[in-house]
Amino acid sequence: MLLAVVVTLLHREIVSYELIIAGLVIGSAAGIPMALKVPMTAMPQLVAVFNGLGGGASVLVAGAALVEAILLALPFTAPFTISVAASGIVGAVTFCGSLVAFGKLQGLISEKSMSLPAHQLWNALLGAACLVLAAWLVVDPSETTAYWGLVAAASLLGVMLVVPIGGADMPVVISLLNSYSGIAAAATGFVLSNNGLIIAGSLVGASGIILTRIMCRAMNRSLTNVLFGVMAPAEGTFAPGHDIYEGKTKATSPEEVAMLFDTARRVVIVPGYGLAVAQAQHAVRDLANALESRGVVVEYGIHPVAGRMPGHMNVLLADANVPYEKLKDMDEINSMFEQTDVVLVIGANDVVNPLARTDPSSPIAGMPILNVDKAKTVIVMKRSLSPGFAGIPNPLFAADNTLMLFADGKKGVLDLIAALRES
Repeated sequence: MLLAVVVTLLHREIVSYELIIAGLVIGSAAGIPMALKVPMTAMPQLVAVFNGLGGGASVLVAGAALVEAILLALPFTAPFTISVAASGIVGAVTFCGSLVAFGKLQGLISEKSMSLPAHQLWNALLGAACLVLAAWLVVDPSETTAYWGLVAAASLLGVMLVVPIGGADMPVVISLLNSYSGIAAAATGFVLSNNGLIIAGSLVGASGIILTRIMCRAMNRSLTNVLFGVMAPAEGTFAPGHDIYEGKTKATSPEEVAMLFDTARRVVIVPGYGLAVAQAQHAVRDLANALESRGVVVEYGIHPVAGRMPGHMNVLLADANVPYEKLKDMDEINSMFEQTDVVLVIGANDVVNPLARTDPSSPIAGMPILNVDKAKTVIVMKRSLSPGFAGIPNPLFAADNTLMLFADGKKGVLDLIAALRES
């Protein structure tokens, strides 16, 4: 992207460096404080906003290029108008879809799936309207009415595509919107005849689609369903948490967990969003170091969609300098849980929920999970029995081999370290 910016600045048609410098100053003044102040727990929301801003920029740049061509009476070519239409459609879908994703992640919009009656029919009509307006723009680009109508229809389509997506599937949506922002940028590169922007946008778009496909496989979701916003969960009734947990959960203490660690030879730590909220990654690394000093083999079980964005847990643990070779992906670690003495689940919920295997009406039905329930002992560290982002109870909490350690992620891990030292 830096190369694309430099090449653009050196282009012979650049006539107003003052405006460019003003844009750089304003953008930097907004971006730098945002990046410095946003906590790690809000990074998925920030990524969603950045995706949206990329799409919005593509819409405005393509629109400005169209207006400029009209005002200067430049000749219109089919590649130019088709690229403008593509920028408008994909950019507007990205912008408004990302705003909805931000709202869900931030809690401003219900994280649950929301659909209108005949929702997919409305999506199809909006998609058809976008294509009709795009055709109008290509046939008669002398008026901007078609373009801004196209942008309006695509904006509504972006909202309609993301609103039905439930919270558990939001990491896939973030990845897809990231791809869309790259595709919109590439289309804008064709509008401006800027090879650097075409290349950079294509890289982002292609890598985003690849990552989305990988995550769909990890969650047993259809890429087609993601693209067309049909990932709403099956209708069903779920027992309240207290009906599943009442009289069955077993609370424990740091001292009792330390005693389990004393006899353990293999421990797997499963991080989740609660670890990010508590900023407990450094404390977890210290706990692993303490266990390894006693001869315990410690590894980390990483679910591909743990957290709120792709690679969320990997980023957190890398921040704490946890060796990469200790991070085991789901396919690798699942075969090892039966030989694991203790699994410590910190703030993870949906990615270890057995309902994904047993309840076809669950919002996470069919999603491959980390099979922590097969370990000899499972320690779940949470502040309460509250559900995860999918909004459903977790029978793992009431399993015979599960102990609940009710604590904030960071404080709980620090208490475990202290108990280990005293044991």
